[in-house]
Amino acid sequence: MSGWSDTWTWIDGEWHEGNPPIMGPRTHASWLGSSVFDGARFFEGVLPDIDLHCQRVNDSALALGLKPTMQVGEMAELTREGCAKFKSDQQIYVKPMYWVEGDGPGVIVGDPESTRFCLCLFDAPMAPKDAAMSITLSPFRRPTMECMPVNAKAGCLYPNNARAMVEAKGRGFDNAVVRDMLGNVAELTSANIFMAKEGKVHTPAPNGTFLNGITRQRVIQLLKSAGYDVFERTMDYGEFLEADEIFSTGNYNKVTPVKRIEERDLQPGPIAARARELYWEFSHA
Repeated sequence: MSGWSDTWTWIDGEWHEGNPPIMGPRTHASWLGSSVFDGARFFEGVLPDIDLHCQRVNDSALALGLKPTMQVGEMAELTREGCAKFKSDQQIYVKPMYWVEGDGPGVIVGDPESTRFCLCLFDAPMAPKDAAMSITLSPFRRPTMECMPVNAKAGCLYPNNARAMVEAKGRGFDNAVVRDMLGNVAELTSANIFMAKEGKVHTPAPNGTFLNGITRQRVIQLLKSAGYDVFERTMDYGEFLEADEIFSTGNYNKVTPVKRIEERDLQPGPIAARARELYWEFSHA
């Protein structure tokens, strides 16, 4: 496999360069999936909403039955300390993580008292400003609360997203729209989704099948403050097929327009451009 990008990991009170071995074959998370994480970004000297990302990883830990051991302020301070280890022009992915080390009752349940924490920072260039993607409809669906811990940013949820991504890429697309179990649009495999029609912005309402992304919430707030009508509601895939423009929000690339849905070409639109501009202004404010 190829080498890792520049990486620094904090665990057990120390920084380690690279990818330290932190799990063994008996580690509960390595075979039974009891892990949560979050993703924030450091770029151009800023750490937008780092407090919200740190709070969410603690909330995710509780939702999965883990015991969070770090305060939000501690994690944020560690992140700033770690980011200083990179070059000023590097764009860093910030990944706080919790996982269970030991078995609990019934073996498949992890012991919350054995919860461990690490903070992993790594060089991960963001998509350029002019990047755009193609999307298609996935045959796979998002689970509900009855099936999976969808109220947590849990590692065990991502193989489902990954198979949707692989299937879409196999048909020549960059990403895929994933629906909920009722057939309503939920999100993309790796980001939240928005569309614009006649100057108004629409996005699926959080219904407990996908995470209400921090970047999503921030962009909604910024667009509303800038005078745009933004509607969070139940949405059908056909609405996206007829949209004037489509864009995504997510931590990895923040705001990315769609250039093609199925066989229909789209021009990256002015609302997506404005959303990105507003987010950058907020981040640097």
